[in-house]
Amino acid sequence: MRFNARIAILVTHIRPEEKLLISAFQAHGIEPDVILDRDLHFNINDDASQLAPNGTPWNAYALVMERCVSTSRGLYATAILNAWGIPTINRYATAALCADKLHTSLALARHGIPQPETRLTFTTDAAVDSIESLGYPAVLKPVTGSWGRLLARVNDRDSAEAILEHRETLGDYTQHVYYVQEYVNKPQRDIRAFVVGDRTICAIYRTSPHWITNTARGGQASNCPVTPEMNELCVRAANTVGGGVLALDLFETPEGELLVNEINHTMEFRNSSAPTGVNIADEVVRYALTQTLEVTA
Repeated sequence: MRFNARIAILVTHIRPEEKLLISAFQAHGIEPDVILDRDLHFNINDDASQLAPNGTPWNAYALVMERCVSTSRGLYATAILNAWGIPTINRYATAALCADKLHTSLALARHGIPQPETRLTFTTDAAVDSIESLGYPAVLKPVTGSWGRLLARVNDRDSAEAILEHRETLGDYTQHVYYVQEYVNKPQRDIRAFVVGDRTICAIYRTSPHWITNTARGGQASNCPVTPEMNELCVRAANTVGGGVLALDLFETPEGELLVNEINHTMEFRNSSAPTGVNIADEVVRYALTQTLEVTA
């Protein structure tokens, strides 16, 4: 097989994950071009023959891997590149669904994927009603965001009213969209599963005494065996948003059911290869090269 097509990685800055991806590309004889998102300048009236910041025409790239920290930069960049016919991982359509929790929930519901009970309202009074319909405690989330930021466990009506009042005074319109979920009494852990293409390559437990178990918030990673049932659920869920390279957050209910909580389109994995024994960066690069071959064939 030949891997002589040109590939770029679009980054905000080079984190451990990007270092691992670059090394994995190099192990396959590919030197990817690293492009900083702060240097981007797109002429929307022109086409893909215009130059990227490094002086290479955009249409010289068979694939661009989007790894921006900034969700908005990554979304708009992939929207433009895809409009020009340049393949990206992940595609804009997939990223746009995953970047918004409501759109993710709608996609999961449309395809019958089990997920926590979820409500959406636009006023504080309606939000209180939604929270009480689910029962206390409930979880209030922003529709956009990552790393467990601005999540709130609402334990009673007083805390609901206080949190909602704070949200109401914030200027960002997304804070005035009230996305409410049932609180799942998980066993002090959740599951982060990694889907690459058509399979779940590995998964970790994220364990913490705190109800937010993200590793970015101190959750401890350990290997989670991928059962056939988990693989089937994760691949189905990934396909609902278009597939690609995705990380899924799963909850275990007290009854043993798995629920899909969120799907992440620019996944972090620095803490996951060691406990699972899976070279995640290499799996991602192998998938990317497969996609590149399909494009250049």
